[in-house]
Amino acid sequence: MNYFVNLTWQDTIKDVIDILIVTYIIYHLILLVRGTRAVQLLKGILVLVFIWAVSTWFDLYTLKWLMNQMFTFGVLAIFIIFQPELRRALEQLGRGKLFGRNSADEEEFGKEIGEIIKAVNYLSRRKIGALIVFERDTGLNEYTESGIPMQSIISSQLLINIFIPNTPLHDGAVIVQGHRISAAACYLPLSENPFISKELGTRHRAAIGISEVGDAVSIVVSEETGQISLAIDGQVVRDINEESLISKLYAELGPNSNTKEKRSPFRRRKEAGKNG
Repeated sequence: MNYFVNLTWQDTIKDVIDILIVTYIIYHLILLVRGTRAVQLLKGILVLVFIWAVSTWFDLYTLKWLMNQMFTFGVLAIFIIFQPELRRALEQLGRGKLFGRNSADEEEFGKEIGEIIKAVNYLSRRKIGALIVFERDTGLNEYTESGIPMQSIISSQLLINIFIPNTPLHDGAVIVQGHRISAAACYLPLSENPFISKELGTRHRAAIGISEVGDAVSIVVSEETGQISLAIDGQVVRDINEESLISKLYAELGPNSNTKEKRSPFRRRKEAGKNG
């Protein structure tokens, strides 16, 4: 009680700032693990905490001792288990991206979009099937683990080589996380939407499926027609032209994009034909 009696307005402001900073950090940490297998591990940790609380409440000596031992060595286990997420957070912090984007991001993003468009156009002209998925807020580590790790710089040459038929990595999706091609030959969930056009094959269904379970953006190149399609929020725009594709990628993935504001209009669109 003495703390509240002697509390000054400076202390109040300091406490509010302290709470806001901690809340912001926790929020971004949640974004890092959301959509990954780490979520299931966190649920397991919560179950252990609940068991420990019960053992303490009812003074179950043996169970409480066992839980204490687990928590003692559990700190090291957490660092090992969450190593990918922790590394990703530290990388983003080192680049100044955990709490926002800087001006250098815009230039880098523009170069990456140029490389992607160059590769997609090349594959489209030659009717080479391709599927490129871009991670946003919802983590895609669960799906990158199903493919071949790469962690490569985004380049048109690499993307083209990945999707050349009869090569080891051509079958499956490429997943882009941040400024890196994180993995190739990844398996994605197929959409079970009964209203999807029967003309769409496995690649399109996978592109729509990954956008249904999260907020990922996908580019698909059809090997039958060479058409380029864009999938967002469970919807697909088929045969999208280059200008519209670039505009949409900047709107959805660019450094200054606002995911929540950008997604709503697209969500209301019906599955589109050639006219989008």
